[in-house]
Amino acid sequence: MAIELYSAAIDLDSASDTILAKRSKAKLDKKLWEEALLDAQKIIELNPSSYIGYQLEHAALHGARRYVEAITAFEIMLARLDDTPDTEIRKLRLQYASPFEAAAAVQAVVYAQLENTPHRLFNTFTGRLCDRGAQMDAFQMSTEYKELMSSSVKHADLRAERIKQVVAMYFSCAMLSHRWEENELLLQDIQDKIVYKLNPVGGIMKVQSFCQTARDAGYRWAWIDTCCIDQTSNVEVQKSVNSMFVWYRHSGLTIVYLVDVLPSSKSGALAKSVWNKRGWTVQEFLAPKVVLFYQNDWTLYLGDRSPNHKESGAIMQELADATGIDARALVSFRPEMKGAREKLQWASARVTTLPEDMAYSLFGIFDIQLPVLYGEREQNALGRLLQEIVARSGDISALDWVGNSSKFNSCLPADISSYKALPFTLPSLSEIQIQTSISSLRHVVAMNLALRLYNSLESMTAPRFAHCRLHLPCLVFPVTEVRRGRVRDQKVTHEFKTNGLDDLTIITEDKLPARETLLLVYPWNHDLLEQLNPADDTQNMGDYTIPGGSDPGRRASRFIGRVRQLIAPVDSESYLRALRLIVRLGQPFRAFLLAQRRGGEYRRIATDHDIIAQVRDTTSVRKMMDVRVVEIL
Repeated sequence: MAIELYSAAIDLDSASDTILAKRSKAKLDKKLWEEALLDAQKIIELNPSSYIGYQLEHAALHGARRYVEAITAFEIMLARLDDTPDTEIRKLRLQYASPFEAAAAVQAVVYAQLENTPHRLFNTFTGRLCDRGAQMDAFQMSTEYKELMSSSVKHADLRAERIKQVVAMYFSCAMLSHRWEENELLLQDIQDKIVYKLNPVGGIMKVQSFCQTARDAGYRWAWIDTCCIDQTSNVEVQKSVNSMFVWYRHSGLTIVYLVDVLPSSKSGALAKSVWNKRGWTVQEFLAPKVVLFYQNDWTLYLGDRSPNHKESGAIMQELADATGIDARALVSFRPEMKGAREKLQWASARVTTLPEDMAYSLFGIFDIQLPVLYGEREQNALGRLLQEIVARSGDISALDWVGNSSKFNSCLPADISSYKALPFTLPSLSEIQIQTSISSLRHVVAMNLALRLYNSLESMTAPRFAHCRLHLPCLVFPVTEVRRGRVRDQKVTHEFKTNGLDDLTIITEDKLPARETLLLVYPWNHDLLEQLNPADDTQNMGDYTIPGGSDPGRRASRFIGRVRQLIAPVDSESYLRALRLIVRLGQPFRAFLLAQRRGGEYRRIATDHDIIAQVRDTTSVRKMMDVRVVEIL
């Protein structure tokens, strides 16, 4: 209706720029871009010095998706605002950003996006390999970029989330996870060539199929480790190894290619695939948020057409059963050093072509960056990784292994397979059991000794590494007697007596040193220093029942209350904490066997089984008072 009224007014009188502007705006509201553009151009003819005609021309051209012309009209509009003698109209210029400012804002978002993207990518539309400069050139030539530049006209537009969304969508890439085969395509084979025009044989066919699959899934960019990394550049290889987890994490899609899974395969083929036995693939399926598994012929695994196989319960359960990784971790893994022992076990049965890669492939899982030194051998690479984990996190679970000691440090394993066995778990105690034990200890453990032990352990420093030497805080139990037993399969059985522990039988492959001091040590874990919290006293009681009354929870609370009255005077909270710690220390623990060297340092004597020790008598606190930091080579 408004358009007709303005048109009638124009027909009755000669067209004025004011009425034409109103009609042009009405046509813009109706998305009549070409008609609005004609009115805008008439306004410019009538009043070329006014900004209004160019403002409307920009809006009409932008709506018609003629972005380059729209940007030109906008630039002229800014010039008219700058040149106008009317101070009030000139103030309007303050709300607008120049094309230079818009370009700088978009560029800043692009750089932030590309920080988490590989440097070299395939353009799946052209089939060419593009470095960062070529990717930027392609973006600036794209419709997406021109539309952003045309629409980012005000300062408020430069802060809009929409720029991030457009940039993220444009540069979102697909990553490939696969097993390397013979005749893989390398960077030198594909540089400056169009992959789609190459003869589809061997590794070329894999790259072509991957790029086509990524393009069909809506991704302009794609990355494959074989030819997107310059394997001859140590700098690029090191950066890639340390960045790979982040790249997979920020990918739009990770395509897993199972070369040995045939189209006719049933559920279970994924678990048996050789892809599932390689070291690098652990981070390649943990890091991404969206994963799709493809069979040998590049069809979806099990015909599952869901957009994300991480949301497929059946596929994730198959992967969980095959890897031993909890299904929740498979779907929403977070890289960190916490729980190091469990993560090391995930990789313990996997293999890599280069021995050092077994350690390098775990950098991202632990959120660690270290130098990549091919040729250093597996023991050194794994040693550096484990040293960093212990030194930075204080997590000593990485020391929980069986097998052969590393030359890097005797407290670390020689290879990742030493983590295959399930770690020893400290027996759990119910609150009732703890309180009962505290009650019995109070009558025989002097307060000053209990507090001395507690304070000594509380003040212990975290474990640390320096120059391949482990400084390990621990409770020390000197070995007083060793009896050599039978020899079977080159393994020797020894009977150990110590000052403070139950007698132990330990099997070693090597002879024990005759003249060296031997220690059995309890590696100190600060998690045992739990604070006494009366509010939690009734937790972990399970099905424990106490005679009398009808409510088990109330009966337990009354029981604990009576125990507290007996053992906890108002001034003895610290004593209670100390007794509580002693009860924990009285539980079985995983001990290390150490032998002292001439310089005073120690080395760990490796065994092929856990050494599970237990304090003989928790009332003999004096025998637990040897608390120190031991230096282990």
